[in-house]
Amino acid sequence: MTPAPVPNRPRILIAGGGYVGLYTAMRLLKKVRPGEATVTVVDPRSYMTYLPFLPEAAAGNVAPRNLVASLRGVLTGAEVVTGHVVSVDQADKVAHVTTAAGDALELPFDHLVVALGSVSRTFPIPGLAEHAIGMKSVEEAISLRNHVLAELDRADSTTDETVKRKALTFVFVGGGFAGVETIAEVEDMARDAARTYHNVSREDMRFILVEAAGRILPEMGADLGVWTMEKLQARGIEVYLETSMESCVDQHVVLANGIETDASTIVWTAGVRPNPALAHFGLPLGPRGHVDTLPTLQVRGLEHVWAAGDNAQVPDLAGEEGAWCPPNAQHAVRQAPVLADNVLAALRGRPVTEYRHKNLGAVAGLGLHKGVAILFGRIKLKGRPAWWFHRLYHGSRVPTLNRKIRVFVDWCLASLLKRDTVGLIELEHPREPFTEAATPSRSRT
Repeated sequence: MTPAPVPNRPRILIAGGGYVGLYTAMRLLKKVRPGEATVTVVDPRSYMTYLPFLPEAAAGNVAPRNLVASLRGVLTGAEVVTGHVVSVDQADKVAHVTTAAGDALELPFDHLVVALGSVSRTFPIPGLAEHAIGMKSVEEAISLRNHVLAELDRADSTTDETVKRKALTFVFVGGGFAGVETIAEVEDMARDAARTYHNVSREDMRFILVEAAGRILPEMGADLGVWTMEKLQARGIEVYLETSMESCVDQHVVLANGIETDASTIVWTAGVRPNPALAHFGLPLGPRGHVDTLPTLQVRGLEHVWAAGDNAQVPDLAGEEGAWCPPNAQHAVRQAPVLADNVLAALRGRPVTEYRHKNLGAVAGLGLHKGVAILFGRIKLKGRPAWWFHRLYHGSRVPTLNRKIRVFVDWCLASLLKRDTVGLIELEHPREPFTEAATPSRSRT
């Protein structure tokens, strides 16, 4: 059935159920008056993923289901539609939606919140699409974990040094938070797992981090970036700055600095770009495809449309002239309540406010008991104190009390018990054993 607003009740349509979509809807449902508006959320997934925990999920420190929050479970007072907003008619204020079942819906709205987020930013590198894995979803994080552990199994079971060397070579492209945290967490996991193998040691493994810029973790500042790089190198991780990956055809990695190696694992974390579906929303877009947004989080020239998060270029009023807020979770979570309050203010004929922020800093986990952080632009933490702050901050940001408790329980168990290093690569093709059993063998026919 097509969701329809209650007569004489305006609809606030939220396209996207990520940080901005979920937190905006939660705020609206908390503050909207009875009968004042219908809140509708449309997303192709039925859950929101807490992306900062993907590296920990890849390392097995957090259970995958504890990274996600059910949209229907959290937004009990909203309409939740599992599907894609494929286009928007701004003149008629109608969104065209394709549901998970393939049905076509037309959803009229009075206010539209654009919260589609971002997708991986890729380049036409030969072999990239065929062999690399991203880190933008919980599915990718778990697939990476299972793949890495399966490669350790492969290396342990072969006497072919070429096969072993390829299985134990791991290349990560991108030196931002996603790339640095992921390679650090995965290396930490692989180091622990190696203790259970007879024919694999940490010395057999090769971890490579590639970054096109001149430093890693630029948000941390030059000194903490250098400190982090030195710590990674002390763990045997090769870090190559001001270089890029030119090709990875047949899992043969060629770097711009002349290094070539076969690698069974290639992880791509070289930035993000706005969701390409924005091109069909009838919105003004910036030079990189972001929605052109005012400081009030209204889309420029469209008072009934709002945008925030990764898919919006929101002016950074705390930065230099012409600066935009960076696409990270900290801004998305803080923009959402401002956006929700402004939508309600517009509904009620009241003035809207601008989004202003104070930089809280940045935190990064580098494996168990290892981290780096900068707080309020001046307090710098390294090692275990930074790791504790990383966990406390992100643990407090996970949506719903249910998920907070589960995440902290995961961490407590991990501190008391040995790390789980079981890989379930069979999850990639779960029906293969049954298909083989159900297919009559040729020898019987």
